[in-house]
Amino acid sequence: MTTEVTQAAAPTVLTTTEFRAAVHALAPRVAVFDCDGTLWSGDAGSGFMYWTIERGLLSPEAIARLDVRYKGYLAGRVSELEICGEMVQIYAGLRDTEMRTAAREFFATQTEPNIFPELRELIRKLQTAGTEIWAVSSTNDWVIEEAVQRFAIPANRVLAARVAIKDGMVTDTLIEVPTDEGKVAALARVGITAPDAVFGNSVHDAHMLGIARRAFPVNPSAELLERAAAEGWAVYYPGSVAPRAPED
Repeated sequence: MTTEVTQAAAPTVLTTTEFRAAVHALAPRVAVFDCDGTLWSGDAGSGFMYWTIERGLLSPEAIARLDVRYKGYLAGRVSELEICGEMVQIYAGLRDTEMRTAAREFFATQTEPNIFPELRELIRKLQTAGTEIWAVSSTNDWVIEEAVQRFAIPANRVLAARVAIKDGMVTDTLIEVPTDEGKVAALARVGITAPDAVFGNSVHDAHMLGIARRAFPVNPSAELLERAAAEGWAVYYPGSVAPRAPED
């Protein structure tokens, strides 16, 4: 006796016009956006880590410790939750103002050019229509709060990886690390349990996408693409990252 294994069909890929129409048709009261890979290309979390290393913000001892842990993460020995937390804790002992200055320079010079104009325009139109916009990310709050100013999202609607600040100094006391189920928990903490629209790019956004009235995988990773196929979620690629059609 043989068992047939069926694979889910590839998800529908929305054009920009279809994507905008689908979002606006929801008339969302609350819309939630992941950040890295969803609002811009690339990973600002790891980018900021390497940038601060190059700029000498971290001690050699801290760099060596983080290097071991990050290599462990890449090898699958350290979890997403652990590494995202440690990438914020590593700055303990520095001033909060110093971190915010660094985040401002980093984002302006390294990541801002990678913002997806389609997402910036979508958020602008949603805000004009009265939609409440939230940003949820496992990247540190210094970078995310700086970044989402480009989208007119206030800091009090940012849920990001953060540590306690005491007397103006960064501590290693974790407050929150929104990733995987933690994104859902972070939203629930502020009273959001069933957002109208959720946008994310990785499998670490899947739980958050799953609580939405409609999920919108944007620039999906390979793992999220598989999940989208299984769930029947249509996906969207901004122009700068849209897959090219194969040549004849």
